[in-house]
Amino acid sequence: MRSQIPLGKVFGVRIGLHYSWFLIAFLISFSLFAQFHAVYPDWPLRVSLLLAVATAVLFFGSLLLHELSHALMATARGLSVREITLFALGGVSQIEGESADAKTEFWIAVVGPFTSVVIGLACLSLAKFGVIGGNLALLAAASWLGWINLMLAGFNLLPGYPLDGGRILRAALWWKTGNKHRASRMAAKVGQAVAGGLIGFGVLQYLGGAGLGGLWLAFIGWFLFQAARQSFTQVGLEKALEDTHVGDLMTRDCATIDGHVSLQDFVDRELLRTGRHCFVVVEDGKVAGAITPGEVKGFDRREWPFKSVHDAMRPYEPFGGVTPSTSLAKALKLMTNHNLSQLPVVSDGHLDGVLSRGEILDYLQTRAELEK
Repeated sequence: MRSQIPLGKVFGVRIGLHYSWFLIAFLISFSLFAQFHAVYPDWPLRVSLLLAVATAVLFFGSLLLHELSHALMATARGLSVREITLFALGGVSQIEGESADAKTEFWIAVVGPFTSVVIGLACLSLAKFGVIGGNLALLAAASWLGWINLMLAGFNLLPGYPLDGGRILRAALWWKTGNKHRASRMAAKVGQAVAGGLIGFGVLQYLGGAGLGGLWLAFIGWFLFQAARQSFTQVGLEKALEDTHVGDLMTRDCATIDGHVSLQDFVDRELLRTGRHCFVVVEDGKVAGAITPGEVKGFDRREWPFKSVHDAMRPYEPFGGVTPSTSLAKALKLMTNHNLSQLPVVSDGHLDGVLSRGEILDYLQTRAELEK
């Protein structure tokens, strides 16, 4: 899930909001307002509303700390984190790459619930000062934040992949079996079972008079079920991509263009005539970069006759290339990280072929049809 509203960076990690966050932020604020007004009817409505909004903001701050703990642990274990997104059901850290071993997976997963427990206990301790000092606002906000963070930690520890508890289970199974993919499949199946239990319990709660609370629990169960099912499918795709090499799918008859050609000639003689989307730029017999219509549009049309393909291309060095022996998993990751539709396949600095997203998708679709 990608952020739609950027908020900035914390410890080098981009933070953002998904549009669905506003819905849950409103619901939590409204619920807290009703709760504070019911418990403390003598408070002015303005006080209850401001305290509710402030408490909701602090709650999402605690969610952010939960996700930041995952991100910082992942960074400490050698993985990079692209961003953290807050959305309707909490937050998600977009960690690039997979854990190298079961120990890394365990520590990245367990640090989140541990952080929530620490926050929860700290807030409950703060609530005691509210009782002692007679500060009812501090008591109300800190008490709610304490219990909600402890509940968050408990919920995340459920052994339902992709919850933190499911990832801890996956790490344990990975350590025991020595097989990451097998552990992932087993954890995903357990995740589906846990999600099914949440759906059933939520429906029973609703029928028993729990109202929207039961439906909300059923919705969370449905969301987790879908996530677990997608994770199970993804494991199969990752296994297929890791076991297949770029040389098995690459096109040897690839489109190339000399870097000294003007952009105008490139557009008129190559892009418009062939309909190809991506060209590998070759200079002095070696791969120099890649160019697509996107790079061309970065220049004003009036500049095209005076600018070369070299001026507009995306240099080869930043994203690197792949060799025929590179796994499809690594190649697809490079394409995703650098927003490329094609990758040059290079050996000893010379072009062997080109791998495209379309070829990878066709391969996966063929495998899926054969496995039905």
